Amino acid sequence: MITFKSDSDIVLMRQAGRIVADVLKLMRDMVRPGIDTLTLDKAAENLIIKANAKPAFKGYKVPDTPPFPGTICASINNEIIHGIPSKDRFLEEGDIISIDTGASFKGFFGDAAITLPVGQISEDRQRLLDLTLLSLHKGRDAIRPGATLGDIGNAVERTVTPHGLGVVRDYAGHGIGRHLHEAPQVCNFGQKGTGITVKSRMTFCVEPMITAGSEEIVLDEEDKWTVYTADGSDAAHFEYSLLVTDEGSEILTPWED
Repeated sequence: MITFKSDSDIVLMRQAGRIVADVLKLMRDMVRPGIDTLTLDKAAENLIIKANAKPAFKGYKVPDTPPFPGTICASINNEIIHGIPSKDRFLEEGDIISIDTGASFKGFFGDAAITLPVGQISEDRQRLLDLTLLSLHKGRDAIRPGATLGDIGNAVERTVTPHGLGVVRDYAGHGIGRHLHEAPQVCNFGQKGTGITVKSRMTFCVEPMITAGSEEIVLDEEDKWTVYTADGSDAAHFEYSLLVTDEGSEILTPWED
């Protein structure tokens, strides 16, 4: 069931979203060659707790999968999403890392993601990051009361596919509010004019997950969380939590500020 947020709900969601944005800004400052991903995770957890919030991902459960052990998802190069932080995983010059995180504040959630360069990266990797971020912006631009979820997915898809990039179709954006994942599902592909009609006071996440090659994915058989590109190509992931307004949308996780 899709929920519509009250004024008081929105106040708390802005606060949760600001905490998430602050974490991603901290990650942007910390990411560098030689750092391990567990160090990033601990810094993110400390910031969230200091803000009187709770890490949304740590201990998160899905059926037949162990609880997620991290505060952030740290996904490197060909890892699309849900990479597990580790003291043995060190970033190297030229890598790209997708960092996804969430926080719960007084019963409401924020969720967002960015993909960051580690030092100097190749032109191909920079192009992937630039186009994935652009697709997020285009998806957001499609949001207004009366638009459809198909309009949003179409805006994302047509930004990247003409450039030979792939859209991950097995995972999608989602509603957010009192729960980390709520209705509706927000796909990164679709046809204009199809799907649920967008209305003011909806809150949901738009999160393009884009590959440099095939759209096919592989789930890590050991950790049951990490999702890879099947062909080993690079992947990027950007995400906002958004509030639908009468004029368009408000970014609740303003990590670009």
